[in-house]
Amino acid sequence: MATIKYETDYTPANIKALADHVWFNYDQAGAISSGSFHTDGMIIIPCSMKTLAAISSGYCEDLIARAANIMLKERRRLVSAARETLLSEIHLRNMITVTRAGAIICPQMPAFYTRPSSIDDLVDQMVGLCLDLFGLDTGDFKRWNGPPMSE
Repeated sequence: MATIKYETDYTPANIKALADHVWFNYDQAGAISSGSFHTDGMIIIPCSMKTLAAISSGYCEDLIARAANIMLKERRRLVSAARETLLSEIHLRNMITVTRAGAIICPQMPAFYTRPSSIDDLVDQMVGLCLDLFGLDTGDFKRWNGPPMSE
């Protein structure tokens, strides 16, 4: 939440109000830190390279990394929406490692075939793609259906 003020008009309080429950990242005893806590999976968006490295190495210093590692060991869906550009070989190796462990890397790259007219359109498409991986339809996700038919 440290960069939220630079990226959106939201405050941390606005974001927390959208959630049914909020755990603090330092709370290693949070319910989601246990495999016995049922979830369908987890989306980390945005996922920094620091968080990805922690997941890749199994270093569970905080609740995000711990919960992500739970998703992997329980064979639940884990989606990492990587946010960095450019990528180093270390970043790519970490992506390969978590992919081999069962995660899905879903980089935050805009889909221009949707002809976005705003940043919100780009965000809606990205969020829609991540949620689509869980079978959830936001109504804002546009699928590629091939080029338009010529007349």
